[in-house]
Formats: sequence, C-alpha cells, structure tokens
Amino acid sequence: KKSEHLKYIILSLRFPSPCHPAAPPEHMKEPLAYMRKAQGSWEKRILKSLNSMCTELSIPLAQKRPVSEQKELLNKWNEMGTDEPDLSLFRPVYAPKDFLEVLMNLRNPNYENGEQPSFRNHLGLIQVPLKVKDIPELKEDFSELGLNIGQLGIDDSAQVPPEFFENEHVRLGQKVLAEQDSAAAQQYVRQGCPTALRADLWALILNISNQPEDILYYEQLKSNVIQHDLLVDSLIYKDVKLTASNDDYYFVFEDYLYQVLLCFSRDTSVLEHFTYSSATPPKSYIQGKLGMEEYAVFYPPNGVIPFHGFSMYVAPLCFLYHEPSKLYQIFREMYVRFFFRLHSISSHPSGIVSLCLLFETLLQTHLPQLFYHLREIGAQPLRISFKWMVRAFSGYLATDQLLLLWDRILGYNSLEILAVLAAAVFAFRAVNLMEVTSLAAAE
Repeated sequence: KKSEHLKYIILSLRFPSPCHPAAPPEHMKEPLAYMRKAQGSWEKRILKSLNSMCTELSIPLAQKRPVSEQKELLNKWNEMGTDEPDLSLFRPVYAPKDFLEVLMNLRNPNYENGEQPSFRNHLGLIQVPLKVKDIPELKEDFSELGLNIGQLGIDDSAQVPPEFFENEHVRLGQKVLAEQDSAAAQQYVRQGCPTALRADLWALILNISNQPEDILYYEQLKSNVIQHDLLVDSLIYKDVKLTASNDDYYFVFEDYLYQVLLCFSRDTSVLEHFTYSSATPPKSYIQGKLGMEEYAVFYPPNGVIPFHGFSMYVAPLCFLYHEPSKLYQIFREMYVRFFFRLHSISSHPSGIVSLCLLFETLLQTHLPQLFYHLREIGAQPLRISFKWMVRAFSGYLATDQLLLLWDRILGYNSLEILAVLAAAVFAFRAVNLMEVTSLAAAE
C-alpha cells in the first residue's frame, strides 16, 4: 500500500494534473485573466509599431525576392555580415525597458488597492501578488548548489585539490554520455559541464540528434529565406549589428547569427509553443483583405517578432555548435522551452513577471537597507537587473561563466536561477552600492 501511494505521488509530481475538461484553451495557456489581457494589449502595441514602420518606410511585410537577388544571397550565405544594407531608418520594435514599463503597470483588479499598504509591503516596481519562493524553498529546490557540493568552474580554490573533483566529474560526464541517458544528463549538469562535453550533454538533454531529416528541414528553411524577403529580416540585421557585432565575444559569429535567426523567423514548427505560452502569434492580412479571417496569415511565419537584444539568445550557442543545422535546432529548442518566457506576460514561475518579483522580494527581504537606499535615490534595483534577466545574462557575463549559468537552467528546467543570480550580484556589490547617489552611479 505504502509503496503504491509513494509511486502515485512521484507520478503526480512528474506529470502535471490534467486541467478541467471544460476549461477553455486560453486558461491552460495562462490561468489569470488580467495577465491574458495585459499580454493581449502588449501584442497589439508591438503589432502597431511594426505596421507603422511598414507604412512610414512603405515596405511590405513580405515580398518575393527577384531571381538576381536570390542568387546573390545564396552566393554570400556564409558571409552575410559583409553586406551592409542601409538600416538607418529601421528601429527595434521594442527594447527591454519599454517592456519593463508595461510590467510595472500590471495590477490585479480583484486585489484591494485601497489605503492599506500593498501586499506584504512590497516596495518594488512589480505590484502583482504572485507566489514566489523564499530562501528555504530555493535551498531545497537548488540543493545541488549547496556549499558542500562541488561546482565545476567555481571550486578552483576549495580545500580539495580541484583536479580530484574535476577528474571525477569529467569521468562521470563521459559515462552519462556513453549511456545516452537524458535524465541523468540533466541531473549531471546541475554541477556544471566540462567544456569538452557540454555540446553533447546539452544536445542529449534537449533531445537533439541532428538526423538527415533535420538537416533537410533546415535546408528548406534556408531556401525559404532565399526566396522571400520579410520586413523582420531587416529587424534581425539591425539587432545583430547593434548587439552581437559590437560584443568582444560574439562579433566573429555574425554570419551564424543571421543564418539561424533568418531561418528561425520562417519556421512554422515554432508556432506549436503557443499552445503553452501566454502569447498569441500575430496575424497579418493579405493586401486588401483586412479583417477577413480566411486571408489571415501568421506574421512572421514563426509568430515571434524579434526585439532589441533577441540575437543574444543565439550568440553563446555559437561557441558550442559549428554545424549550422545543429546550432539551429539547439537554439529553437532552448527558445521554445525557456527563452519565450522572458518576453511574455504570464504568471508562470519561470515567466519574467515572477522572476522580477522573486528578484525584488529576495533583495527586499535580505538586504532591506540596500533596497531602501537604492529606491530612495531613484535607482530601483529592477531597473538595473531587468535587462540582465530578459537576456538570460547573455552579453553581461563572460561566455565561460554564462555557459555555466545556462547549464543550471537546463539542469533545473527553470529560469528562476536568473533572479537568484541577479539578487546575488547586488549582494556582492552591496558595500559599494550603499555609497552611490544616482542611478547612473549604481549602474
């Protein structure tokens, strides 16, 4: 009896309980009505920004490329960075700070916003009552990050000679790979990945094997890029130029980034993640058929409009994968599992709203003086850390450190570690931050 009961508990933890059969699909995507409404109006704003750019520049959302242009693009597919189209008139559809303004204005209409102090006297910018974990719960969830457990790339100055732990850890990693056990790999990377094994371990966790049909699929996406010119292509070019091309670590991967992101924008299989994302793919209507549903198409085809910094989700992966179709699949899988949550409004524990709230709550609870000081000088901590979290720290940490962080995202299947790290950075710099008197100085 007892073991049966235990088995039932384990199974129910692993598989989410089925929703009520009569629940409408949008409730499965996001249970809170005010979150759905906020996400809906944010999407309208993004689409309006995109459409007004179309009108201003009188450029269509999509058009077939002339044959001469197709040939030219095919010939320079591996060196697209050398081509400098004039992008001065294009601007990012939005930047993280515009998104933060929207999140700051989120309110739960069922919640009493009267004279009493708001929930738990939360002094931060996020004013919605979501349940986030406290330190004891985080300690339990992230137990493998305890101080008594070895961490690769961190414990180089511990009492144990690092080579003991490192050699043993590498040996174990090789065993996990030999057995091709995805669950074991996920558990293993919680202590960090040896550099030489990371690419294979991540592929194992993400279930990417790069079969001939995957390579063929990538080639089809590529021919799609060559045949059709989309307005989002220019947004992708512009974003790479503004971010990765200026980054000491990533500028060398410029061509890879164009290839992956242009193919990504054409990939209709990405639409599947909208069944569990709070977002909805934007629609466009064939010219002259506005509002007629049978003439509606998703735009871009993958349903994802890139924003300022989007290309930084791909850049770190270029260090691990040099075969374009494999790099592409790994990125797509990382996006539909994790990254989409960083730019959509939802109540999910790994969603950006929960991460912001977790960050502010940790800081306010454990460093109240620092939190209050920064708030008083107009340097709300979230204004500084928001862009780190939206980009999963890409571009803000050295690549070797960033990959160790992303090991943990994969290992714990959660983005909560981003909020913990952001709070830890403030704790680490607390003494200096207590002396600053402006947002610029705090930055």
